[in-house]
Amino acid sequence: MAPYDAGAMASSYDAIVIGGGHNGLTAAAYLARGGLRVLVLERREILGGACVTEEIAPGVRASTTSYIASMLRPEVVRDLRLARYGLRMVPCEPGLQAVFEDGDVFPWWSEPERAAAEFARREPADGAAFLQIDAELKRLARYLQPFFLEEPPDLSARGVRRLRELARIGRRFRGIEGEEIAALVRFLTMSLGDFLDGVFVADKSKRMFLANNTYGAHAPPYRPGSASALLFHLLSGGDDEVQGFYGHVIGGMGAIADALAAAARAAGAEIRTGAPVARVRTRAGRATGVTLEDGTELDARVILSNADPKRTFLGLVERDELPPTFVRQVERIVMDGPCAKVCYALAEEPRVIGMPEDADPNRRSLFTLVPTLERAERCYDAAKFGELSHDLWVDCVVASNVDPTLAPEGTHVMTCFVQYVPYRLAHGTWDERREELGDAVEAVIARFAPNVPDAVIARRVITPLDLDRTYGLTEGNIFHGDLRLEQLFSMRPVPGWSGYRTPIDGLYLCGCGAHPGGGVTGAPGYNAAHRVLRDLRRA
Repeated sequence: MAPYDAGAMASSYDAIVIGGGHNGLTAAAYLARGGLRVLVLERREILGGACVTEEIAPGVRASTTSYIASMLRPEVVRDLRLARYGLRMVPCEPGLQAVFEDGDVFPWWSEPERAAAEFARREPADGAAFLQIDAELKRLARYLQPFFLEEPPDLSARGVRRLRELARIGRRFRGIEGEEIAALVRFLTMSLGDFLDGVFVADKSKRMFLANNTYGAHAPPYRPGSASALLFHLLSGGDDEVQGFYGHVIGGMGAIADALAAAARAAGAEIRTGAPVARVRTRAGRATGVTLEDGTELDARVILSNADPKRTFLGLVERDELPPTFVRQVERIVMDGPCAKVCYALAEEPRVIGMPEDADPNRRSLFTLVPTLERAERCYDAAKFGELSHDLWVDCVVASNVDPTLAPEGTHVMTCFVQYVPYRLAHGTWDERREELGDAVEAVIARFAPNVPDAVIARRVITPLDLDRTYGLTEGNIFHGDLRLEQLFSMRPVPGWSGYRTPIDGLYLCGCGAHPGGGVTGAPGYNAAHRVLRDLRRA
């Protein structure tokens, strides 16, 4: 099939992708490369979903939602030749840096021996413990890595297919030792807090690993299973497939979406913004096209939804087209996102107490204000009951230190990810309490960088409700469904439907509500596109 020429508007396509987030664009690029006529429909006027760069003050641009590139799949970068379309990532060095109340600035360098020396400076025994745990985590993460770019095992398979699925899993774990199996089970099931309490001596060492846990997850430190996030972050990413990679994207995170869109268009895909989809049309149990909010009808052989499972199945599809059991499972997906963002335009760079005078701009570009494990647990408990704690966990990135294109000379942009805030408030509304959140974040930062409040030129507070209504993330969940064991792998989005297909023939999920989950990876879009191409070839 020849690539589609998008020179003229059409009403019929091989594939329509709902949502121009990074996974939708990834899927569109692969489908167009496969020779399909592809249309991407994005409801906002800007592409990228939650992977965007937006102006927050005249000439000042910020990564308003996602803000660091960590697990963007090297295969996607290479296959789609994203560097040709302007994508450039600069490794964060250190990858993580915490600032403590006593003025100690603790870097976690990418080189293990160098990082271990920092841990040993605070507690000699913790340096050796760090090297052991770092090596063990990286070794175990390598067993999980292959599953990232392939469908999870089909739990409903029968007969020969079941044998093939079992063989596939067996091949991935060939050579695993008994001690490694025990360690993998331990990391997947135990709480982060219990794990850290049993390994490290110093409170700061434990807080560093807490700060390297998955941001945006509904998991306080002492919840069983929360240690699994340590493995998730060590899956590889970046241009060179580095485990535990963290990178600044030049131009902000929106540069990833721009490069993906350029790759999709170069392959022949058509992309429309300002085109919200109202309904997926079906006939006799099969998806036949979409209807836009303005009444426009577009036909397609297959539909891929980059929206989250709840938006897709409870909003875009008529419920009577779905099995009742499936609808109930989707309704039970845990969302209720526990995070927010505050973005700043600053008249000067934050002056962090204790930052070494010889620290280079890359090192000065990030600092996290991480609480103790006990305080983090209490902060989560407050959010669980709809309360806004003023003792917040704040992760700060001064991206303009690495990328001067983001702000005019002499001006800086700082984004702050805020962990453990409630989507549903017990008192008041987020529109009423928006500035209270911003003030609370600013007060936390001022304790560690006192010059920040007087340097503020502009501030944009993005509440959990904003993540929902502006960025299309149901209940403000940045992962399209919480990353917990019962909602991962073959259980994502719901048991029996982890292979990107859905109960409606011809309708697929391609967003991070599908396997392998959240983060800016491109993996769900990659996997869904390849599933569609295989299905169409068979058809």
